[in-house]
Amino acid sequence: MLAPLGIVFAAVLALTGCGGPSNPGTAAAPSSTPTPTPTPTPKTYTNEELASIVAQLKDDQGKPLTVIPAAQIDQGIIAAKQMLKSAVITPPACAALANNNAQVPEGATYAAGQSISAADKSVTVITALAVKDPTVLGGQTKKSSDALAQCSTFTIEAGGQKVTTQTQPLPEKTSGDQSVGMLMTQVLPSGQKATTLTVTGVKGNLGATAIKTGATVTPDSAAELVKLVDAVLGQ
Repeated sequence: MLAPLGIVFAAVLALTGCGGPSNPGTAAAPSSTPTPTPTPTPKTYTNEELASIVAQLKDDQGKPLTVIPAAQIDQGIIAAKQMLKSAVITPPACAALANNNAQVPEGATYAAGQSISAADKSVTVITALAVKDPTVLGGQTKKSSDALAQCSTFTIEAGGQKVTTQTQPLPEKTSGDQSVGMLMTQVLPSGQKATTLTVTGVKGNLGATAIKTGATVTPDSAAELVKLVDAVLGQ
Protein backbone atom coordinates (compact mmCIF):
# COMPACT_ATOMS: atom_id res chain seq x y z
CA MET A 1 0.00 0.00 0.00
CA LEU A 2 1.29 3.45 -0.88
CA ALA A 3 2.18 5.79 1.96
CA PRO A 4 0.35 9.16 2.15
CA LEU A 5 3.38 10.91 0.66
CA GLY A 6 3.23 8.52 -2.27
CA ILE A 7 -0.42 9.39 -2.81
CA VAL A 8 0.36 13.10 -2.86
CA PHE A 9 3.28 12.53 -5.23
CA ALA A 10 0.97 10.54 -7.49
CA ALA A 11 -1.38 13.51 -7.51
CA VAL A 12 1.49 15.80 -8.46
CA LEU A 13 2.51 13.54 -11.33
CA ALA A 14 -1.07 13.50 -12.57
CA LEU A 15 -1.40 17.25 -12.17
CA THR A 16 1.85 18.21 -13.90
CA GLY A 17 1.45 15.56 -16.55
CA CYS A 18 -1.27 17.56 -18.28
CA GLY A 19 -0.17 21.05 -17.35
CA GLY A 20 3.38 21.80 -18.45
CA PRO A 21 4.19 24.98 -20.40
CA SER A 22 3.92 25.07 -24.16
CA ASN A 23 5.09 27.58 -26.74
CA PRO A 24 2.37 28.17 -29.33
CA GLY A 25 3.52 29.80 -32.54
CA THR A 26 2.76 33.41 -33.39
CA ALA A 27 0.28 33.85 -36.24
CA ALA A 28 1.24 36.09 -39.14
CA ALA A 29 -0.47 39.47 -39.32
CA PRO A 30 -3.32 39.55 -41.88
CA SER A 31 -3.00 41.86 -44.88
CA SER A 32 -6.43 43.35 -44.23
CA THR A 33 -8.50 43.87 -41.14
CA PRO A 34 -11.23 41.21 -40.97
CA THR A 35 -14.50 41.59 -39.14
CA PRO A 36 -13.68 40.78 -35.51
CA THR A 37 -15.13 37.53 -34.24
CA PRO A 38 -15.94 37.44 -30.53
CA THR A 39 -13.64 35.04 -28.71
CA PRO A 40 -15.34 33.07 -25.96
CA THR A 41 -13.86 33.86 -22.57
CA PRO A 42 -12.62 30.67 -20.89
CA LYS A 43 -14.39 29.87 -17.66
CA THR A 44 -12.28 30.56 -14.59
CA TYR A 45 -12.00 28.25 -11.60
CA THR A 46 -10.59 28.89 -8.14
CA ASN A 47 -8.77 26.18 -6.20
CA GLU A 48 -11.79 25.98 -3.94
CA GLU A 49 -14.20 25.51 -6.85
CA LEU A 50 -12.09 22.71 -8.30
CA ALA A 51 -11.84 21.09 -4.86
CA SER A 52 -15.64 21.22 -4.63
CA ILE A 53 -15.92 19.43 -7.98
CA VAL A 54 -13.47 16.73 -6.87
CA ALA A 55 -15.31 16.30 -3.56
CA GLN A 56 -18.46 15.29 -5.45
CA LEU A 57 -16.74 12.40 -7.25
CA LYS A 58 -16.98 8.74 -6.27
CA ASP A 59 -14.73 5.80 -7.09
CA ASP A 60 -15.82 2.62 -8.87
CA GLN A 61 -17.17 1.21 -5.59
CA GLY A 62 -19.33 4.28 -4.92
CA LYS A 63 -16.98 5.63 -2.25
CA PRO A 64 -16.56 9.45 -2.21
CA LEU A 65 -13.06 10.66 -2.99
CA THR A 66 -11.13 12.47 -0.27
CA VAL A 67 -9.82 15.88 -1.29
CA ILE A 68 -6.05 16.22 -0.85
CA PRO A 69 -5.21 19.51 0.94
CA ALA A 70 -3.74 22.14 -1.37
CA ALA A 71 -0.74 22.58 0.94
CA GLN A 72 0.15 18.91 0.51
CA ILE A 73 -0.07 19.19 -3.28
CA ASP A 74 2.18 22.27 -3.22
CA GLN A 75 4.72 20.40 -1.09
CA GLY A 76 4.57 17.51 -3.53
CA ILE A 77 5.28 19.80 -6.48
CA ILE A 78 8.37 21.11 -4.70
CA ALA A 79 9.48 17.56 -3.88
CA ALA A 80 8.99 16.47 -7.49
CA LYS A 81 11.16 19.32 -8.77
CA GLN A 82 13.88 18.54 -6.22
CA MET A 83 13.83 14.86 -7.14
CA LEU A 84 14.20 15.61 -10.84
CA LYS A 85 17.18 17.88 -10.19
CA SER A 86 19.24 14.96 -8.90
CA ALA A 87 17.68 12.18 -10.97
CA VAL A 88 19.34 10.62 -14.00
CA ILE A 89 16.74 9.63 -16.58
CA THR A 90 17.65 7.53 -19.61
CA PRO A 91 17.09 8.06 -22.52
CA PRO A 92 17.56 11.86 -22.43
CA ALA A 93 14.34 12.48 -24.40
CA CYS A 94 12.37 11.10 -21.48
CA ALA A 95 14.34 13.30 -19.08
CA ALA A 96 13.34 16.37 -21.07
CA LEU A 97 9.71 15.28 -20.96
CA ALA A 98 9.82 14.70 -17.21
CA ASN A 99 11.42 18.06 -16.50
CA ASN A 100 8.92 19.84 -18.74
CA ASN A 101 6.01 18.11 -17.05
CA ALA A 102 7.22 19.12 -13.59
CA GLN A 103 6.20 22.70 -14.29
CA VAL A 104 2.72 23.92 -13.39
CA PRO A 105 1.64 26.90 -15.55
CA GLU A 106 1.78 30.28 -13.87
CA GLY A 107 -1.61 31.32 -12.56
CA ALA A 108 -3.05 27.80 -12.82
CA THR A 109 -5.57 26.56 -10.27
CA TYR A 110 -5.82 22.92 -9.25
CA ALA A 111 -7.25 20.35 -6.88
CA ALA A 112 -6.91 16.62 -6.30
CA GLY A 113 -8.72 13.79 -4.57
CA GLN A 114 -7.92 10.17 -3.80
CA SER A 115 -9.49 6.89 -2.83
CA ILE A 116 -7.75 3.87 -1.32
CA SER A 117 -9.01 0.35 -2.00
CA ALA A 118 -8.03 -2.20 0.63
CA ALA A 119 -9.52 -4.99 -1.49
CA ASP A 120 -7.02 -4.80 -4.35
CA LYS A 121 -4.44 -2.61 -2.58
CA SER A 122 -4.74 0.19 -5.11
CA VAL A 123 -4.98 3.97 -4.98
CA THR A 124 -7.08 6.08 -7.34
CA VAL A 125 -6.20 9.76 -7.76
CA ILE A 126 -8.01 12.42 -9.80
CA THR A 127 -6.66 15.90 -10.44
CA ALA A 128 -8.34 18.92 -11.99
CA LEU A 129 -6.30 21.74 -13.49
CA ALA A 130 -7.49 25.04 -14.97
CA VAL A 131 -5.30 27.52 -16.85
CA LYS A 132 -5.77 30.94 -18.39
CA ASP A 133 -4.68 29.95 -21.91
CA PRO A 134 -6.33 26.82 -23.41
CA THR A 135 -3.38 26.30 -25.79
CA VAL A 136 -1.19 25.48 -22.79
CA LEU A 137 -3.09 22.30 -21.95
CA GLY A 138 -3.65 21.32 -25.56
CA GLY A 139 0.01 21.72 -26.47
CA GLN A 140 1.32 19.76 -23.51
CA THR A 141 -1.19 16.94 -23.93
CA LYS A 142 -0.05 16.47 -27.54
CA LYS A 143 3.60 16.48 -26.46
CA SER A 144 2.90 13.82 -23.85
CA SER A 145 1.10 11.67 -26.39
CA ASP A 146 3.87 12.02 -28.99
CA ALA A 147 6.58 11.23 -26.42
CA LEU A 148 5.08 7.86 -25.47
CA ALA A 149 6.56 6.30 -28.61
CA GLN A 150 10.17 7.15 -27.71
CA CYS A 151 9.71 6.61 -23.98
CA SER A 152 8.33 3.08 -24.12
CA THR A 153 11.15 2.04 -21.77
CA PHE A 154 13.26 4.30 -19.56
CA THR A 155 15.10 4.28 -16.25
CA ILE A 156 15.23 6.73 -13.36
CA GLU A 157 18.19 6.76 -10.97
CA ALA A 158 18.03 8.86 -7.80
CA GLY A 159 19.44 8.50 -4.30
CA GLY A 160 21.33 5.36 -5.25
CA GLN A 161 18.11 3.66 -6.38
CA LYS A 162 17.19 2.66 -9.92
CA VAL A 163 13.67 2.19 -11.27
CA THR A 164 12.94 0.76 -14.71
CA THR A 165 9.72 1.93 -16.33
CA GLN A 166 7.79 0.60 -19.31
CA THR A 167 4.92 2.54 -20.87
CA GLN A 168 2.13 1.38 -23.16
CA PRO A 169 -0.20 3.84 -24.93
CA LEU A 170 -3.90 3.04 -24.58
CA PRO A 171 -6.69 4.15 -26.97
CA GLU A 172 -8.91 5.60 -24.26
CA LYS A 173 -11.27 8.42 -25.22
CA THR A 174 -12.79 10.99 -22.87
CA SER A 175 -15.41 13.67 -23.54
CA GLY A 176 -12.60 16.20 -23.93
CA ASP A 177 -11.11 17.67 -27.09
CA GLN A 178 -7.95 15.63 -26.46
CA SER A 179 -7.37 12.36 -24.62
CA VAL A 180 -4.32 10.35 -23.61
CA GLY A 181 -4.29 6.89 -22.04
CA MET A 182 -1.26 5.04 -20.73
CA LEU A 183 -0.31 1.95 -18.73
CA MET A 184 3.00 2.29 -16.87
CA THR A 185 4.80 -0.62 -15.22
CA GLN A 186 7.72 0.05 -12.87
CA VAL A 187 10.22 -2.43 -11.48
CA LEU A 188 11.28 -1.12 -8.06
CA PRO A 189 14.73 -1.65 -6.48
CA SER A 190 13.18 -4.34 -4.26
CA GLY A 191 12.17 -6.29 -7.35
CA GLN A 192 8.48 -5.59 -6.83
CA LYS A 193 6.36 -4.30 -9.67
CA ALA A 194 4.01 -1.32 -9.49
CA THR A 195 1.53 -0.59 -12.25
CA THR A 196 -0.07 2.79 -12.92
CA LEU A 197 -2.97 3.37 -15.29
CA THR A 198 -3.44 6.96 -16.47
CA VAL A 199 -6.22 8.69 -18.41
CA THR A 200 -6.05 12.40 -19.27
CA GLY A 201 -8.67 14.59 -20.90
CA VAL A 202 -8.53 18.25 -21.91
CA LYS A 203 -11.47 20.49 -22.75
CA GLY A 204 -10.63 24.11 -23.40
CA ASN A 205 -8.73 25.50 -20.43
CA LEU A 206 -9.76 22.65 -18.12
CA GLY A 207 -7.82 19.42 -17.81
CA ALA A 208 -8.30 16.31 -15.71
CA THR A 209 -6.07 13.30 -15.11
CA ALA A 210 -7.14 10.14 -13.32
CA ILE A 211 -4.65 7.48 -12.27
CA LYS A 212 -4.96 4.12 -10.57
CA THR A 213 -1.84 2.55 -9.14
CA GLY A 214 -1.14 -0.77 -7.45
CA ALA A 215 0.47 -4.16 -7.98
CA THR A 216 -2.44 -5.70 -9.89
CA VAL A 217 -3.83 -2.77 -11.91
CA THR A 218 -4.76 -3.61 -15.52
CA PRO A 219 -6.16 -1.70 -18.53
CA ASP A 220 -9.59 -3.07 -17.57
CA SER A 221 -9.86 -0.23 -15.04
CA ALA A 222 -9.61 2.44 -17.75
CA ALA A 223 -13.38 2.85 -18.01
CA GLU A 224 -13.70 3.94 -14.38
CA LEU A 225 -10.92 6.49 -14.87
CA VAL A 226 -12.59 7.86 -18.01
CA LYS A 227 -15.76 8.30 -15.98
CA LEU A 228 -13.92 10.39 -13.38
CA VAL A 229 -12.24 12.55 -16.03
CA ASP A 230 -15.53 13.14 -17.84
CA ALA A 231 -17.18 14.15 -14.56
CA VAL A 232 -14.61 16.92 -14.13
CA LEU A 233 -14.69 18.07 -17.75
CA GLY A 234 -18.48 18.31 -17.59
CA GLN A 235 -18.32 21.15 -15.05
